[in-house]
Amino acid sequence: MTFTLTRLCKATRCLVYTGLLLGLPFQALAADSDFFKDATATLQARNYYFSRDFSDIVGPNQQSKAEEWAQGFILNVKSGYTPGPVGFGVDAIGLLGLKLDSSPDRVNTGLLPTRESGKAADDYSRLGAALKVKLSATELKVGELQPNLPVLAFSDIRLLPPSYQGVSVVSNELAGLTLQAGHLNSTSLRNEAGDDQMLATLGHLPQRAARSDAFNYAGADYAFNASRTTASAWYGELEDIYNQRFIGLKHSEPLGAWILGANLGFYDASEDGDRLLGDIDNQAAFALLSAKHGGHTFYVGYQAMFGDDAFPRVFANIAPLGNEVPTFEFASADERSWQARYDYDFAAMGVPGLVAGVRYIRGDNVDAQATNRGGARYEGKDWERDLDIGYVVQSGALKGLGVRVRNVTARSNYRTDIDENRLILSYSLTLF
Repeated sequence: MTFTLTRLCKATRCLVYTGLLLGLPFQALAADSDFFKDATATLQARNYYFSRDFSDIVGPNQQSKAEEWAQGFILNVKSGYTPGPVGFGVDAIGLLGLKLDSSPDRVNTGLLPTRESGKAADDYSRLGAALKVKLSATELKVGELQPNLPVLAFSDIRLLPPSYQGVSVVSNELAGLTLQAGHLNSTSLRNEAGDDQMLATLGHLPQRAARSDAFNYAGADYAFNASRTTASAWYGELEDIYNQRFIGLKHSEPLGAWILGANLGFYDASEDGDRLLGDIDNQAAFALLSAKHGGHTFYVGYQAMFGDDAFPRVFANIAPLGNEVPTFEFASADERSWQARYDYDFAAMGVPGLVAGVRYIRGDNVDAQATNRGGARYEGKDWERDLDIGYVVQSGALKGLGVRVRNVTARSNYRTDIDENRLILSYSLTLF
């Protein structure tokens, strides 16, 4: 463990120097410049146990269980900006994953790469950096990116986070209005060290026959009403596979001792360019309503798929749909789904750091033939129950240590049933 931490801490200096190689003005890097004074570096250690039992296997993969245990380290380094009207800086990330337990009959959890031999890799690592340029309230980044967008959500749900390579621009020149655009040409998946082309997922099925080396996006978020309301409009394109439009509205309204919330969205997707997956026709609408009082938060949600196909997204991301969770997506062709959820923050009872939640989602009306792209037509149904408990130590020698437990039961008549357990230990250390 000491050797690993030492390697990563030394990598911090290497990653900062990467900014110099990317062309930062050397004369602006004086020791007292904001480039150094505003620099930050954090190291997160993440210990992850993941287990999925497939009690009713559907499809060609007959592996009955996916179970692995791994240790990850995530190093994030962010510089400030050089002085002057145009500021230059660098963001860098270092990732290291170590196998603690695996077996050829239990691989493919998403924690570790699986080699051609069928065994999980003993370790994998990645270093990446992005040059950033700031003019007024507009920032351009080139290099390693981790966008979090309605059309490309940041899916940090395994040992290490995914990333993309390309260019992005974010502008906040007008009060309340955020404009973003970008072009991504490759991806590093959550359990891969290298770069690769991007492919699509339709519903829960990755479409490995079609790959793309370009994802383009543009969008706007406008916050108003004292920032209690945000309206969004976005466009995303996985070149030659699909394009997608999104409009959304989020609102939070205090009402006495309650805080009421609403998250509404609509997606519309179709085939793009060379149509590498053929015609694609999907519309998705969702509404997630919430009511918070003290430590209690209640949710109710509805989600509906329309068109001939399941919801498309870039593999292997989740999407910010109201009823999508990391096990089932409830985004198959023609699916309708309801959600009921309850969260409790035990800080209201004098136990800060302890939170718990339970969620139940039921879907039906699935066009199972369209979802599986073949076979007999019938109505697909599925449901999922999630239980999450988390605690972050608030003081003492272990302050900042987080523990999270997730238990999932998911059942379906058209895809594999799943019993899932996750245990995640995390700890973040501020280096500077």
